[in-house]
Amino acid sequence: MQAWQVHENGEPGEVMRLEDVETPTPADGQVLLKVRAANINFPDALMCRGHYQVRPPLPFTPGVEICGETEDGRRVLANPALPYGGFAEYAVADAAAVLPAPEALDDAEAAALHIGYQTGWFGLHRRAGLEAGETLLVHAAAGGVGSAAVQLGKAAGARVIGVVGGAEKAAVARELGCDVVIDRRTEDVIGAVKEATGGRGADVVYDPVGGEAYAQSAKVVAFEGRIVVVGFASGSIPSPALNHALVKNYSILGLHWGLYNTKNPKLVQHCHEQLTELAARGAVKPLVSERVPLGGAAAAVQRVADGVTTGRVAVVPGLTEGGAA
Repeated sequence: MQAWQVHENGEPGEVMRLEDVETPTPADGQVLLKVRAANINFPDALMCRGHYQVRPPLPFTPGVEICGETEDGRRVLANPALPYGGFAEYAVADAAAVLPAPEALDDAEAAALHIGYQTGWFGLHRRAGLEAGETLLVHAAAGGVGSAAVQLGKAAGARVIGVVGGAEKAAVARELGCDVVIDRRTEDVIGAVKEATGGRGADVVYDPVGGEAYAQSAKVVAFEGRIVVVGFASGSIPSPALNHALVKNYSILGLHWGLYNTKNPKLVQHCHEQLTELAARGAVKPLVSERVPLGGAAAAVQRVADGVTTGRVAVVPGLTEGGAA
């Protein structure tokens, strides 16, 4: 089969190589899956760089989220068991963690419903307890993780403020349903949030960016508000002033979705059922901005790493270079 291999750490566009390799053999408790679509996540880029908390042995195939097909023809969602990741024609996954793909979504959309939406659901509902009528602030609202949080926030009845970088991403955030969109490149985020909330601030802040975005979050979070720390796409990990959290009476909540797979897998299944229901009634629909053939995976991962994409970019092995399936 063909698979992208990383033999040394570095930028995805430089270290990912498309090679002919042996089709992986699943171990006990694993299944072999034909990859129908693999969604690109920021951790894929971090793994290429050697900066992610999970460091698979070299060489490895990136791709942590797929819609695949079982040998008996079922369409499923899975997190491939590295080093046999999803940017390949076949991947392996733990059988116990495989989930049925929602019928309402195509392969690329289904692949994108998994990590980002599970993270959003756990962050907003399990950790922050978002309630209808509250104000939700989402950083990087046009990105893969942020766009999921926007849709889930709207589905929960929240008023959503999206922070983005640039006019193109602002347009995407509006299409996603943001009630207020703030372009951090041309607007003062802190002033704009306070104006949009009458000085009260946001009840829940969803932050996959870190760095300056977190500093802004601490200044605009409301009384008894909750800041959900999801990741650090900016590359800068903030050091919160806990006296500030005490004085303003807000909560800082960490979210590592992957832990639920081992600590409480039944909750992951419950979340998937909730997401499938939301997709079936059209309340959420992953924004797949681009579908690329297998040969375009390295360049696409690099674009995600560079922060120039909106929504999700999916690698579709059955897609030809001309764009036909």
